[in-house]
Amino acid sequence: MTDDPISDLIEGVARADRAAFRTLYSQASAKLLGVCLRILKDRSEAEDAVQEVFTRVWLNARRYEAAKGRGMTWLIAVARNHAIDRLRARPAPAVTADDEAVAISDPAPGPEARVVARGEARRIADCFETLEPARADAVRGAYLNGLSYEDLSRHHDVPLNTMRSWLRRGLQKLKECLEA
Repeated sequence: MTDDPISDLIEGVARADRAAFRTLYSQASAKLLGVCLRILKDRSEAEDAVQEVFTRVWLNARRYEAAKGRGMTWLIAVARNHAIDRLRARPAPAVTADDEAVAISDPAPGPEARVVARGEARRIADCFETLEPARADAVRGAYLNGLSYEDLSRHHDVPLNTMRSWLRRGLQKLKECLEA
């Protein structure tokens, strides 16, 4: 006899001692049920798993090596591994049309983002109002419509370098307004 009664019982099971098996079952089954239940999350399946674990213990008790660890630790490892194997053997849940519909995300911004964007757009529009109309039109043309400096200078009938100055100063004034 060792200081681990579960190990002694497992060794008795290895010798095909039915009384040792009954005692082992009565002492360890509740703990092993808890292990299986925690993993499988279904009481009926956990109870079936515990029965299968004890069948494995009966068949494989001779493989147990008391020198390598405590008996309950070995039993828990057998139960845990068996429960995990049962989880892996479960069929994948069927995906329904409703599940797919929920999984599709809406790329449009949410209500909060739309409100924030409207507020920012209002701020930008207010800052554009601080620019002279021709310069505001030039900034919009360059940065919102993609017009070149040459196109803008011809459209506003100003020299190219003047247009560059308008745009640089216009952007600076917009930046100052937005930071205020």
